[in-house]
Amino acid sequence: MDQPVEATTKSSFGQGEAALTDIASQLRFWLVTAVLLSLDLWSKSWVFSALKPNEERTVLSDWIVFRRSLNDGAVFGSFSGQVGLFVFASIVALGFVFYLFATSPRTSRFLHITLGLILAGAMGNLYDRSVVVADVVRTTTEEGSRTAMIGKIVDDSDTEVVRIGEWPEGANPRTYRRKDVTLSRQGVVRDFIKFVPGFPSWVPKVGGSDVWPWIFNVADAALVCGVIVLILASWTDHGRRQPKQASAP
Repeated sequence: MDQPVEATTKSSFGQGEAALTDIASQLRFWLVTAVLLSLDLWSKSWVFSALKPNEERTVLSDWIVFRRSLNDGAVFGSFSGQVGLFVFASIVALGFVFYLFATSPRTSRFLHITLGLILAGAMGNLYDRSVVVADVVRTTTEEGSRTAMIGKIVDDSDTEVVRIGEWPEGANPRTYRRKDVTLSRQGVVRDFIKFVPGFPSWVPKVGGSDVWPWIFNVADAALVCGVIVLILASWTDHGRRQPKQASAP
C-alpha cells in the first residue's frame, strides 16, 4: 500500500517551499517594510513640524540638507498632477510585489529584503497621496511653461484674486489673479532630502548647476533602490541561467 505524500506549497520558481508559508521569510519581508515605512512617515512628520517653510537644516556639510517641499507628481516630481494615475499605479505595484514575494522560494532572502524596500516606498508615498491634501495653483509663464504653487489657500472669498501660502500654515502667501490660474485640491507627497553639491566649474551647465536637482524622501529612496537592485539581480540571474541552458543536450 502506498504511503500518503505530505502536501507542501511550492514556489513558482521551482526551488522549494514558497516564502508565503515560511515564517522566517514573512518576518524578513515585513520587518524591512515596517522599519522603512515607519522611518519614512516619521521623518516627513518631523521635518514639516520642526522646520519653517523656507528653512534649511544642514545634515552633511556641502552634501545634504533638509528642506520642506511638496510634490504633486511621481518620484522626483515627474508627471505633475496625475494623482489618480499614481494611486492606481501604486496599488498595481503593491499587488505585483505581494505576488513576487508569495511565489518566491524561501531561500531568496535577498529578494525578500528588496521587495520589502519596494513595498515600503510604494506604501509611504501612497499614504501621503491619500491623506496629505493641499491646494495647487497652476499658471503659465511668459515663456509658455506650466508652473505650480502647492500650499494652502489663505483667503478664498475674493473673486478676483487668490492668495496661497506655505502648507500647512499658510505662511508667506502669494497673490494670483484667478483668471490666470487653475485651482485644484489634491493629495501630495512630502519631500525634504536635497543633495546640494554642484558640478565643477569646467562642466557645461545643462539645466542648472545642481548634481541632483530633485528633492525626495525616504520612500523615494527605498523604492528606487529596491527597483534598481531587483533589475540588476534579474539580469544577473538570467546571465547565470543562459550558459546552463546552452550546454544542455
